[in-house]
Amino acid sequence: MNAAELACGLELTSKIAAIVNLVKRDYPDMRADLRPWADDPHTQNLVDPDSIDLGFHLPGWSRRWQARSLLVQVRLHGEEGGDRRAIGIEIVGFSYFGEQWRFSTVAGGVFTGQNCPIEEIRQQLRDTSGQILALLNPAIDP
Repeated sequence: MNAAELACGLELTSKIAAIVNLVKRDYPDMRADLRPWADDPHTQNLVDPDSIDLGFHLPGWSRRWQARSLLVQVRLHGEEGGDRRAIGIEIVGFSYFGEQWRFSTVAGGVFTGQNCPIEEIRQQLRDTSGQILALLNPAIDP
């Protein structure tokens, strides 16, 4: 679901802002998009209500990234309005030709696709994903 639509309460809005700040800190050239999904009925039928979806756009196509835009989906588990935890992150890299690669923390942190980013970018995305999960799922002290 578009992050902008989920940003209703203070806690979730703060977490979405923190995710954007984490990404912008690591990749300052990216522009954040809190509404990556179109508002047409067909697209809305495909949207997962149990995810926070953000788009990030590079200034142009990047050889290192093998993409121009990223779709970041933070998968959530739990009751809406209750305690929801992030269970994984999926990132998809797009160029003008469509999807180029896909990364999932749920699938063991593997990159798949025709044109994956260079290893340095892959490791940075793994690190950033881990930081996002830690931010959304703070450790509980006994």
